[in-house]
Amino acid sequence: IRNLCQQFPHGITDQVIQNDMPHLEPQQRAMAINKLLSLGQLDLLRNSSGLLYRMKDAQSTSKMKGSDNQEKLVYQIIEDAGNKIWSRDIRFKSNLPLTEINKILKNLESKKLIKAVKSVAASKKKVYMLYNLQPDRSVTGGAWYSDQDFESEFVEVLNQQCFKFLQSKAEAARDSKQSPMVQRNSSFATSHEVWKYICELGISKLQVDLSMDDIETILNTLIYDGKVEMTVIAAKEGTVGSVDGQMKLYRGVNPVIQPTGLVRTPCGLCPVFDDCHEGGEISPSNCIYMTEWLDF
Repeated sequence: IRNLCQQFPHGITDQVIQNDMPHLEPQQRAMAINKLLSLGQLDLLRNSSGLLYRMKDAQSTSKMKGSDNQEKLVYQIIEDAGNKIWSRDIRFKSNLPLTEINKILKNLESKKLIKAVKSVAASKKKVYMLYNLQPDRSVTGGAWYSDQDFESEFVEVLNQQCFKFLQSKAEAARDSKQSPMVQRNSSFATSHEVWKYICELGISKLQVDLSMDDIETILNTLIYDGKVEMTVIAAKEGTVGSVDGQMKLYRGVNPVIQPTGLVRTPCGLCPVFDDCHEGGEISPSNCIYMTEWLDF
């Protein structure tokens, strides 16, 4: 059974054991499993298909030394969840009372086995994860949040500087006096070039390292504002900024005519405009973008 668990590190069901060892009587199988559980070599878990047996990690076993079964269960649930889990989900999976859950979580935090982190999705609630893990962007909000607050000024500065870089590249292309097609092609910049320019400016927050994806998010907002256009070209594999043999290029543009009033409203550029109606999940009455626009 131990060897079987090592072959399937995510765990095995009783049926897997039966299929692998059909000669083993049910009573013998139960005795062997109970012995491994009592020796602390197996973890007993539950999933949608029933009970699951998994080889216990030696490192986590040493960490949980001296903890009772309930603490071990809660720690196991948090570990299995990966990067985050809500206390409500811990309660649901463990079947323990809320008061007991809170007590166990405090004990595990004091032992520095787990930690609680506030999520930008729900600032009044905490998510739990193993102490040595770093929260992902869905929890922290990434570069655009600081202590659960949206950094609107920082985003606005990035918008301005990205657009300024693309504008200067377009102006340099126009001043080159080359053919219109050559001017147009040389006015494009890759997201890597924009990212490098922003990094060299040093305007990024000290505790945040902006990624290429972050810069592309900013460039996308400029596209929605009608200030930038994007095109995709084929690129050699391994070229900086290319993904799956393709590369995105951006250039600053000047609108021929000013956009109409309707396009300036949130509805004018809303990607879910057709699904918006009163009484629906998306409606004008609960639209945060419309509320912010009207307040402005």
